Parts: sequence; C-alpha cells; structure tokens
Amino acid sequence: EVTLVESGGGVVRAGGSLRLSCVVSRFPLGDTYADYAIGWFRQAPGKRTEEIACIMTDDGETFYADSVKGRFTISSDDANYTVYLQMNALEPEDTAVYFCAAAGPYRVVPRPPKEHDYRLRGRGTQVTVSS
Repeated sequence: EVTLVESGGGVVRAGGSLRLSCVVSRFPLGDTYADYAIGWFRQAPGKRTEEIACIMTDDGETFYADSVKGRFTISSDDANYTVYLQMNALEPEDTAVYFCAAAGPYRVVPRPPKEHDYRLRGRGTQVTVSS
C-alpha cells in the first residue's frame, strides 16, 4: 500500500519559516502518484487533528484551512513523488506534529476528499515554534 514519509520539522522562532517534505511511494498495482490527493494535517497536544492543506496531484488544485491560508503553501514535485508544505510567518500556535496522508484513488474518493477519506498516513514530524 501507499507509504508516506515526512521530514523537515524542527524548532523555529515565531515569524520564521520551515519547509516540510512528504515522499510518497509503493503505489498499488495500476495506481500512480497522480491518482491520489495528498493532504497535510497537524495535531497539537490536547487538540483534535486538523487538516490544513491538500493538493490534487493530477491537476495541482489546492485547498487550505483558514488557519494557514496566506502563510502556508502546498506544492507537488511530480517527478519525485514529493509534496511540500512551505510554512511562513510561523506562530507558536502552529506548534504540532505534522503528518501527510493520502486519499485515493480519485475514482473512489470525492474531490476534495473528506477527512475520513485519508486512510494512509505517515508517522509525522514535530514542528515547534517558540515565542
């Protein structure tokens, strides 16, 4: 099944930037990278999981949560099966474990996928923003 591995987390001061990477691999027979939507989620201690961005890998359409719109940018490197999350103007409230997840293939999930459609996820990477 699809495997996702995140990297790029760390500690940064408020106002700083980080770029997270999500490498996607091991597609089921007959599926390709372009058959899956990739979303970025985060979970802070004591809070529910929040979907913050997703990208449709077939046409590049993107969606953002209001909490990150204008500060975060999701993008895809199709040649290397990698989805990035560029995070700018970071705030202490952005502190969380960030993970990427896959929803698809498109023939069985809506566009954009609902949170419960993301059945495969990575282990996550910690982002800590100090004030």
